[in-house]
Amino acid sequence: MELRWLEDYLALAETLNFSRASEMRHITQPAFSRRIRALEDWVGTPLFSRTTHVVTLTPAGEYFRIHAEALARQSHQLRRDTHEIGQSTKSGLTFAATHALSFTFFPGWVRRFDDMLTMGTFNLVSDSLERCEQFMLRGDAQFLLCHYHPSMGSALDDTGFVRINIGQDILIPMSTPAPDGTAKWQPDHDTNIPWLAYSTQSGLGRIVAAEEAPKHAKLGSKAGFTSHLAATLLSMAKAGAGIAWLPRTLAASELEDGSLVTFGGPDLQIPVDICLFRPKARQKPLVEKFWENVLEKGLNASKE
Repeated sequence: MELRWLEDYLALAETLNFSRASEMRHITQPAFSRRIRALEDWVGTPLFSRTTHVVTLTPAGEYFRIHAEALARQSHQLRRDTHEIGQSTKSGLTFAATHALSFTFFPGWVRRFDDMLTMGTFNLVSDSLERCEQFMLRGDAQFLLCHYHPSMGSALDDTGFVRINIGQDILIPMSTPAPDGTAKWQPDHDTNIPWLAYSTQSGLGRIVAAEEAPKHAKLGSKAGFTSHLAATLLSMAKAGAGIAWLPRTLAASELEDGSLVTFGGPDLQIPVDICLFRPKARQKPLVEKFWENVLEKGLNASKE
């Protein structure tokens, strides 16, 4: 079996569409179909049921999926670890972090562990939560830093990862101020209030959607602007384009200087945790040493 067959299978199991899955894997659909067939020949049973318009997982395919992600992740990890040993290079740590926390939280937090920099390089990859979760599932990063709320759901929940809380934040609906210093729009009497939304790739977007925050604020059913970047929504809110739920850690200076003000009452605000994820399985020594330091210096981190 080739590892790429396993990755092809996971793409098709996610999309249940040969065309979209082949695009994800950057190969032609005929070549993709041949590789799926090769995997099924190797397994010895069909993993997908194919009709003219519908692709579904067979019972064997459902069972295979339970273990395939872990197997792919472990294979990538084995390759990287073996390469590191073979090249005798200094090991390092790779953190995946969402864009907002990469700017606001990570720099100050990671400085608490300066004493470990002599043991290896710290690398930071900043992206949307969806992409960061994929980095972790593939084993391309050892840690994920993100905002977390129990209602949001994560691809790392119950899939071989553990998380700890290392900080707190709050999502606050904000707008530009009116001349009297209050919010430009008021939920009690304004209608068709424009709002600025996170795209589906965004972790903050998952939280806002799960909590149905725009609905509770009596905003319109459709956002006037979307982005996966909180910084972009902040800029749009400052320009007077609408209401945005922004992390306090990101918009603290704007709240202080009055360029943005709180919209509505405390009931529209969403407290969130700042969390660090890692694989449950034992990792290379530097990863375990860093984890011990996090728990000791701990920011009163509580294990989940």
